Amino acid sequence: MANYTATDVKALREKSGAGMMDCKGALDEADGDIEKAFEVLRLKGLKGVSKREGRTTSNGLVVSRIAGGTAVMIELACETDFVAKAENFVTLADQVADAISAAGATSIEAALEAPLGDSTVSASIIDKAAIMGEKVELRRVEVISAPGLDTYMHRTSRDLPPQVGVVLGYEGSDADTAHDIAVHIAAFSPTYLSREDVPAEVVAKEREIAEETARNEGKPEAALAKVVEGRVTGFFKETCLLDQPFAKDNKQSVAQVAKAAGLTVTGFLRLRVGI
Repeated sequence: MANYTATDVKALREKSGAGMMDCKGALDEADGDIEKAFEVLRLKGLKGVSKREGRTTSNGLVVSRIAGGTAVMIELACETDFVAKAENFVTLADQVADAISAAGATSIEAALEAPLGDSTVSASIIDKAAIMGEKVELRRVEVISAPGLDTYMHRTSRDLPPQVGVVLGYEGSDADTAHDIAVHIAAFSPTYLSREDVPAEVVAKEREIAEETARNEGKPEAALAKVVEGRVTGFFKETCLLDQPFAKDNKQSVAQVAKAAGLTVTGFLRLRVGI
């Protein structure tokens, strides 16, 4: 019988993100040597890469990096929350974010080809996924540039890495208010910066729905225009950051808070794992 303990199995699971039985089998094969067992998991996992291609990756984490006036935020996805919080997976995400930021990549394709150590981001993900025994994929890469940048990474569960990430781009010097706005974005998930950014066809569809709903409710013809405008305004308040009531003071809009602080919000990124 191999010379290892339950503590060794736990240590290998935390290090690799692999399942318990896989870790036990690897330790058996490596005669209790954790480093050799880690390599066993890697080699066996590489053989099963193609079998994992069709699996769903609904867990993972978000991470961001700022270099100069540019921020990059990525979503690295995996199959289970156990792997999402594994040391090996979190370290991989940090390495991938560093590599993408250093390469200045702005798309998934460019990010996967970015150099990482003696290899590439793509090859490194495949290699680490083999050890974990799960499908791992770089699902999203988003980039934003601005004179001022603030990040907020939110944990939806204490034992998991950040699942929601926000980067706010702005002009101005009030960093505290900028951070408050970033936190607001995490909580209220706006789709657009301002109502001017909403595509015309989206606004037209909202007007159509608002009018049809009002007619079905029996609103008088003379009141339709006002009712429709009110509901479209409500749509803007729900989906446009600058129109949203501010999280810390809902009597003011985000635009009003930013103006009072001498800030101009130029853009934002918001990623949530799996969405």
